[in-house]
Amino acid sequence: MKNSNINPEQSSLFLEVHHIGGVVVLPLHSSIVLFLLSYTECKSFQVSLVSDQPGCVEALAGCLPKSLSVSEVKRTEAPALVAACRLPAVLEPNGRFCRAGLAVVLRHIIQTTCCLEPQRRDVASLLGFKNTCLKACAEVSRWTRLCELDIPSAVEDHLCNPAEERLHLPSALLQLEHRLAEPVKVHNDDKLRRHKLQQQKTSEKSSERNPERNPERNSQPSESQQEDPQNQCGVEISAALAKLSVYGAPPVPTTRESSDVRKVKTTELPELEHVFAEGLYFTLTDVVLLPCIHQFLISLQNHAPHVLMHLPLLLRWYHRVQEVPGVRRAAENCGIALFRPQVPQPCSTQAYTPHCLESEQEIPAPPQEHFVGGPRPTLTKLQDHGIEAIFSPHPCSAWTLDWESLPAAVNPTEGKMSDTRALRKRQQLNNLVAMVKMLAGTNHTIVDFCSGGGHVGIVLAHTLPQCRVILIENKEESLVRARDRSSQLGLQNISFIQANLDYFVGNFQVGVALHACGVATDMVLDRCIQAKAGFVISPCCYGFIQNTLKFSFPRSKKFADTLTYKEHMILCRFADQTAVQLPTERRLIGKRCMGLVDLDRSWAAETHGYSVKVMTMEPESCSPKNNMLVGVPA
Repeated sequence: MKNSNINPEQSSLFLEVHHIGGVVVLPLHSSIVLFLLSYTECKSFQVSLVSDQPGCVEALAGCLPKSLSVSEVKRTEAPALVAACRLPAVLEPNGRFCRAGLAVVLRHIIQTTCCLEPQRRDVASLLGFKNTCLKACAEVSRWTRLCELDIPSAVEDHLCNPAEERLHLPSALLQLEHRLAEPVKVHNDDKLRRHKLQQQKTSEKSSERNPERNPERNSQPSESQQEDPQNQCGVEISAALAKLSVYGAPPVPTTRESSDVRKVKTTELPELEHVFAEGLYFTLTDVVLLPCIHQFLISLQNHAPHVLMHLPLLLRWYHRVQEVPGVRRAAENCGIALFRPQVPQPCSTQAYTPHCLESEQEIPAPPQEHFVGGPRPTLTKLQDHGIEAIFSPHPCSAWTLDWESLPAAVNPTEGKMSDTRALRKRQQLNNLVAMVKMLAGTNHTIVDFCSGGGHVGIVLAHTLPQCRVILIENKEESLVRARDRSSQLGLQNISFIQANLDYFVGNFQVGVALHACGVATDMVLDRCIQAKAGFVISPCCYGFIQNTLKFSFPRSKKFADTLTYKEHMILCRFADQTAVQLPTERRLIGKRCMGLVDLDRSWAAETHGYSVKVMTMEPESCSPKNNMLVGVPA
């Protein structure tokens, strides 16, 4: 390890470092990234520790893999795109494509390793079945949120005060313990479950022939039975080990089960048990959890060992992960001393009931209130309170880009869509670009949220060369297409960030989003309000709107005083009823519901000093979801 300048030929990986009470601390997110780099033996990145004070590399020497070249970067000197994101982050050599967020960075490390070393099937398998492990963003997937955010945060909070008088088990860790108790579903589980049933029947027959080996006759299992996980779920362990083996041996014998087993209904087959966090196979999720659970178990062993007996499945998982080839080597390389927790015997004086912190408990579901189905009672209720959908006139309904004079790569047809859809997409872009041009000034930064393939951002970057445009998208494939299109155009004022919205913390003056699905619209609104930026947003997928950890609906006080959550959800559900195939009356009701949902959003933004208008795109036929929210900060 050494302090060195960043190699321009390598992508740069930036990791967070904290200084707490004069001590240099490596956050769990950074530890997880380093552990994966060590496990995969990946040397494709120039690693930089981002810190406010010098000397962090020397202070953390025992935690940094010796195979890596590590440098230090002052927080104030970090590249602009990295400074606009929460760490960890990876920046490409040209400095214009950044990947930020734990799951995104980890998946990129795996993909990079597999690209350079295609034979590393052990690394490729970390992405799981269909390569989807931790791919869904935390705003959408509760599982991703639990692993990527909640568990690391809960463990770090616990480590700040590990010896409290009455220990509270974080709800995130209890959720993981409960998850490990759930039945496992895999794509070939019928075959595995029948083989498990065959094993059980064979074991029963063996016990009948050898009564002295019948476990029911023994008061306690032997020590070897306690420690050997194969005695607990043999088929699952066999499948897991086969997946981890170099040659990929089949997890179950190819011989057919007995006829009585083949005739058993699927619903009557025994369930499969967890071997690793996501089921039978070792995946990226286990890599994420290991440094977190390791630190948590060390703390419990030192301060509250009696609590360990309430986490049997978590302990079993921790033991099994240690046996995965390469895990111990990677852990030692990162200064992680894996161990076998000593669980005390149950004692009446140590009675303990796992308890969640109240602030960590899941938000209870809204009460089930009686209501009459359909939108009309809700619409009537709003009308009785003087609330009607309000649509402001379009200030430049006839304005259009000169598409014929624009380069081919700017045109949506480059996205390989049909002529009809491309025409509608151009009409949508006309509306958004017209509004953004009214808000953006020279040297302003415009952020295209949920950018997809870059239809909006690329047009803006080409049309407004005096502005800087940043595209933010969670899906790598879409963002790479946008990058390739911008390269054809030679655009120098455009950058790309692959990240969840929450990982972007940079300053900007205008936020734009075309058809941000469900609560993504509310997330974009919230981010614009935080930055005191103007916004031009076209919402979509109203039926996906629901309460989250961050947002509750209705958003505005006036709507909340009038409608219950469930009544508001009726508006959202019927706001999606605007497809051209529907009867005219039904589409009009859908448009009215769309206007009301967006009116609620606009009133919520106005409490932060914004002037907000809800408009309809021109022509209305350009999209069934043709609303636009245009907001100007005070």
